[in-house]
Amino acid sequence: MSDLLHFEDFSQGQNFDLGSLEVSREEIIEFASEFDPQPFHMDEEAGKASMLGGLAASGWHTASMAMRLLAENLLNKSTSRVSPGITKLKWMRPVFPGDTLRVSAEILKTRTLHTRPDLGLVSVRLSAVNQSQEQVLVWENPIMFARREASS
Repeated sequence: MSDLLHFEDFSQGQNFDLGSLEVSREEIIEFASEFDPQPFHMDEEAGKASMLGGLAASGWHTASMAMRLLAENLLNKSTSRVSPGITKLKWMRPVFPGDTLRVSAEILKTRTLHTRPDLGLVSVRLSAVNQSQEQVLVWENPIMFARREASS
């Protein structure tokens, strides 16, 4: 456990590059077919006729891809315990087939939990940009991490 990130390893202003994913047409349609079956997420012509201007990933798909990178490249390498929820979620622009999403996490603040001395709360802003560095998603949420002293 000593090589895992603990609450004490996070500080305000710290940034983590969580990697990138390329978005495929097939993945967009597959996700939408199961979880967000709106025409502009499933059909290219419907996407072109919509405000989105083409077949576009569901915002929930975009958020799920960002979550995958957050889990693989930060949470699973830490003492992350649970999150009480997302406090802010915005989809800034559509994600299209062939886009490459790069996700980063910024630590907004940290605080100890007096009611749970074994845990600390870390507020995180997750940001996803496309290959043109245009922001496509931003979310903020608190995450609880085990404290090093409590783990010893």
